[in-house]
Amino acid sequence: MKIRSAPLSTRLLLSVTLGALCALCGSPLHSAPREADVLVYGGTSGGVAAAVQAARMGKSVVLLEPGRHLGGMTSGGLSAVDIGDPRSVGGIAREVFTRIAATAGTTLVWDRPFRREGGGGPATGGAYAIEPHKAEAVFDGMADEAGVAVVFDARLAEVEKDGARIVGLAMEDGAAFRAKVYLDATYEGDLMAKAGVTYTLEREGRGQYGEEFAGIHYAEAYRPRTEHLKPGPNGRVPGGQGVWDRDFPLDPYKVKDDPASGLLPFIQEGEPGSPGDPAPGVQAYCFRLCLTTDPENSLPIEPPPDYDPARYEIVARFIEACLAIGDEMDLRWFSKHDPLPNDKWDFNTATFGGNLPGASWAWPEAGYDERERIAQEHEDYHRGLLHFLATDPRVPGRVREAMARFGLPKDEFTDNGGWPHQIYVRQGRRMVGGFVMTEHHTFGREPVPQPVALGSYGTDIHEIRRIARDGVVTREGKIATGRGGAPPYAIAYAALVPKVEECENLLATFALSASHVAFASLRMEPVFMATSQSAATAASLAIDAGTSVQAVDYEALRERLLADGQVIEWPTSLR
Repeated sequence: MKIRSAPLSTRLLLSVTLGALCALCGSPLHSAPREADVLVYGGTSGGVAAAVQAARMGKSVVLLEPGRHLGGMTSGGLSAVDIGDPRSVGGIAREVFTRIAATAGTTLVWDRPFRREGGGGPATGGAYAIEPHKAEAVFDGMADEAGVAVVFDARLAEVEKDGARIVGLAMEDGAAFRAKVYLDATYEGDLMAKAGVTYTLEREGRGQYGEEFAGIHYAEAYRPRTEHLKPGPNGRVPGGQGVWDRDFPLDPYKVKDDPASGLLPFIQEGEPGSPGDPAPGVQAYCFRLCLTTDPENSLPIEPPPDYDPARYEIVARFIEACLAIGDEMDLRWFSKHDPLPNDKWDFNTATFGGNLPGASWAWPEAGYDERERIAQEHEDYHRGLLHFLATDPRVPGRVREAMARFGLPKDEFTDNGGWPHQIYVRQGRRMVGGFVMTEHHTFGREPVPQPVALGSYGTDIHEIRRIARDGVVTREGKIATGRGGAPPYAIAYAALVPKVEECENLLATFALSASHVAFASLRMEPVFMATSQSAATAASLAIDAGTSVQAVDYEALRERLLADGQVIEWPTSLR
């Protein structure tokens, strides 16, 4: 375990091994606990925001991270961040993006909507200009400046409770920690789950909260594209769908029209189910890649050791269908990519891009070693896909040539060969608290009590399953919709805390209390930082008042949030 204590005068990084002590007694709670006022579990973007806020409020803070880097996805490859309306972003989130943008010489303008420049240049007001290693340096610097004690390689093993209060945590290596209030800032909701808080992994049916988009969801019946128009500079076909999200009635069988031959690789078994019914499954995960076209800073993208082009037969059939309607295919058909400084590009997924539906389902409940295996499965798939696109003769020449230009940057993720250290966990556990955010709130149909942050992004759900339905490949669960012109919406404080009888000194800021549909908007990184800052503010006030987090004085909380620049209400003049 690596521990970084960060008082402003002496910032120190040292290694401490506690496993031997643990082995002597066979108890994960053997070591003397390290104590703090506030303990944040998860060194994600939200985790850093929470830790910094609590420290700025005069609290001693320990930030535990099971990996070895701070910043989560914001420093882990998600360089094209979905912000929504920037006027809804304040506080530490605004500070983070302002600092990151400054590393590229960009000054963000926060008082009006961001606009894309030239269809492919810096978008979102420059917030796309995130080189991962510079973003990580911003998070490291902010934690150091605030005096946050950061502990890496902190794999959670056990939560000790006294009634409805958490009194201590034990790590797998035997290290122990105690605090007055705890924040779960993991993408998975690991601390919340081990604390015995009620959560769900199910996609609710339409009947549970009366949500239009709930449950099993099929997009418009198979949409083969017939447009022969060329995409514009933003990669979208005029009057049509983005080229990176085309659907065709592709044959799912190894031998076309022969179900007995079995399904192609990466097509899931299972009954399709009825639209609107509840169902298991989380959004597809992927790696958000930072690639470069600078040959002096480039490492080759090696295929996995077991690379077999036959595993990408579904991609070849997709290409065949695109060419049949006259598509002049380029790399955008497989990965939307946005420019970054210094000849780097942020690669997002597409119809048959880096997403691997189904392979993510086990992740939220998996142990750390199993998660490493799942992450490797995604990496192997993605590496193989990129190699296929660069080398396979069935891929159009212009795609192969374009893909061959890219490599992994030598100066990014230097401890992992240029490959991101953070898989894109789009969805994990979701707390079921006394108040549940639903699409009625994220679409602006209903207000929420006691707002502490704003969200402003649409419902963005990546496919849950890729299955055979009626003899064709069907991508089930995908929803991408705007919010019907509704303004940014408020997020309730009650969505960040468990039911008081379950735990009175814990807040969860990514695995917050929300339906599957609502979470698809709430999951954006700026919102995560905002909810985390607000949660840390509430934690500090609870300590000062000697109350549970559920009993925090909302007026005092609101006053402090506004004083710290948080945006918690959308002005009537902008509605």
